[in-house]
Amino acid sequence: MPRTPRSRAAAAFGLPLVLLIVAVSGDRPAHATEAPMTNAILVHVTHGPEHPTRAALAFAVAHAALEQGHTVSLFLAGDAVQLMRDGVLDNLAGLGTGNLRELYDGIVERGGRVYLSGGSSKARGLTAEELAGKPVEMAGPARLVELSLEHDRMFTY
Repeated sequence: MPRTPRSRAAAAFGLPLVLLIVAVSGDRPAHATEAPMTNAILVHVTHGPEHPTRAALAFAVAHAALEQGHTVSLFLAGDAVQLMRDGVLDNLAGLGTGNLRELYDGIVERGGRVYLSGGSSKARGLTAEELAGKPVEMAGPARLVELSLEHDRMFTY
């Protein structure tokens, strides 16, 4: 019987190779015993009420990621800081993305963190009174850079 490349390899390496393959591969797939993988996700939002679908989509993605067990931070800059005004939260709905207030409340309830650009907020007249009761943190460009490096994935809307 002629030797095939496989039987030649087995003869050359012998039984230790077979044992090594069995030891490395185990008797079940690795994913069968591992916990689901979670990631830290940063969603950077620069579009506000002038682009309701894009703005709400960012919140929908953040909400979905939290529902899947991921850690999520949102960083709102530019016109997106206006999304934190109650009138906008209550009335903005993108096409096919849902109501912004419901998405925002779900994000906060699930432990999502929300950062607002301090410079963008000041330039658009966003006041402390408008942010009262909202768990947001003012931050600048340096914090956005830090967050991008601390997170595994980053989405930008």
